[in-house]
Amino acid sequence: MMKNIHNELTEKFFDIILNLETPEECRHFFEDICTIKEIQDMSQRLEVAFLLNNGKSYQEVLSETGVSTATISRVNKCLNYGSGGYKAAIKKYSEKKGN
Repeated sequence: MMKNIHNELTEKFFDIILNLETPEECRHFFEDICTIKEIQDMSQRLEVAFLLNNGKSYQEVLSETGVSTATISRVNKCLNYGSGGYKAAIKKYSEKKGN
């Protein structure tokens, strides 16, 4: 768990995100607050998490996404030893989509 992320400023940031109601609102917010590359990188890391969570090997993830092995390793470390954010997000998304 990253201790330095818990402060009044970041809590406000997370609250603001949680108050966005539609995919369009989220898209517009993140387009304004992030660079295109940052959005692409976050999206790619989430896809890596989905693939690893579904039992794909590093090599399969590398082939499917083209991300570096360092990124795959970092995402895998977060999946296994992180605060549970990836797993919770994947579970909620899968439940919503009926998977």
